[in-house]
Amino acid sequence: MDQLSNLWDEVLAIMASEVAKSSFETWLKQTEPIRAEGFTLYIQVPNEFTRDWVEARYALALKKTLRHLTNQDWDLRFELPAHIKPSVRHGNTEPTHSTLSNQQIIEPSGTVSHTENKTTTLETNNYQTILNPKYTFNTFVVGNSNRFAHAAALAVAEAPSKAYNPLFLYGGVGLGKTHLMHAIGHYAWEQNKDIRVIYVTSESFTNDLINAIGKKSMVEFRAKYRNADILLIDDIQFVAGKESTQEEFFHTFNALYEANKQLIISSDRPPKEIPTLEERLRSRFEWGLTTDIQPPDLETRIAILRAKAQSENIVAAPEVLSYIANHIQSNIRELEGALVRVVAFASLNKTPITIDVAKEALKDIIGSQKQKPITVELIQQAVAAHYGLKVAEMKSKKRTRSIAFPRQIAMYLTRELTDLSLPKIGEEFGGRDHTTVIHAYDKIKEEMNSDPSLQLTIKEIIDIIHRQ
Repeated sequence: MDQLSNLWDEVLAIMASEVAKSSFETWLKQTEPIRAEGFTLYIQVPNEFTRDWVEARYALALKKTLRHLTNQDWDLRFELPAHIKPSVRHGNTEPTHSTLSNQQIIEPSGTVSHTENKTTTLETNNYQTILNPKYTFNTFVVGNSNRFAHAAALAVAEAPSKAYNPLFLYGGVGLGKTHLMHAIGHYAWEQNKDIRVIYVTSESFTNDLINAIGKKSMVEFRAKYRNADILLIDDIQFVAGKESTQEEFFHTFNALYEANKQLIISSDRPPKEIPTLEERLRSRFEWGLTTDIQPPDLETRIAILRAKAQSENIVAAPEVLSYIANHIQSNIRELEGALVRVVAFASLNKTPITIDVAKEALKDIIGSQKQKPITVELIQQAVAAHYGLKVAEMKSKKRTRSIAFPRQIAMYLTRELTDLSLPKIGEEFGGRDHTTVIHAYDKIKEEMNSDPSLQLTIKEIIDIIHRQ
């Protein structure tokens, strides 16, 4: 077995030098050899999603590496830990995405209903956690903007405290963070009815704390949160500046983490960008995996609308869905709201849903969007999306060309399209000096004069910004 482990360590060392660090950490680092039968090597992976992902994307490279090291051809078999039951929920069913409606109540015993119009509450030791019945993995539409976050959430749900702990999800309003958190709760509880799942917003956590202090019931408060097997805290950014709440959550975090319990935390920004957040909390939030959800691209927006129409029995031509998806780009909540508005408009006027009806129903929304002021955040998001980066990378200290050049473009556009001063622009890009902004502006302007393709790129990004 030692020989096998050493061989696999060599394989992973080579793979680590050939794939992106984030990909290696997510998909390959947690694999380990179980046994070899002839030249078939059995590898354990933490969950089903990792198994499918590694088989599809890395199996060939792993086999080539094994051949390089041993001069033998190997077959690979990927196996799950014994405690994970194979899922039956990831067949050919097309995923859909729905908005919040009635709440689901999950009873602590008995059969769980899988129909979406029934309601239930998850009860654990006299505490109730409300989970939305429509917020499941089956109803989450996966696209390029959220694929990694979805994979991480599913991994955590399949193997709580074994995959990533804590899991920190961040992204703008209405992009699916809460959906994924509820999905984790549903999935984990369905796999193990004895598990204690608590979902709460940071505001509710704070209110519970205030009430406990007032009623002198801190023992009960701590028992509620520190006896959870999975604690999901939504919108953690609202604890910033609240010293007592941060103090209590710090100890709650420590108690759960040391007991090997799973924490999932969400925010509208990464930990390092949450103002007045205590450093000890910030560092703990970064112990596990931090992943973001970006606004959906056009294809994903169309898929979301198609799924919404299907789930609500809405008859709408593809060109109508495309029109809505092209003009509503901010977040999923507004996207689905626009479809509901079009359907209501058509129903009230007793007319089929057509492009003209959609234009009329959405003219106020689309018109107001065109008048939205251009901000540095919009520019950063547009440039980051164009180059396949995260906004946090452009704000970082990294100076590789793949990051520095898009950063310079974003600085150039910020100076061109906003009224921000040079020092303020530098501040918005990771606290850089104003001379750095001047250099970036001059560099991009000079390159545009001699590079038509760069001119086209800048124009495309500006068009995207104006459509936001």
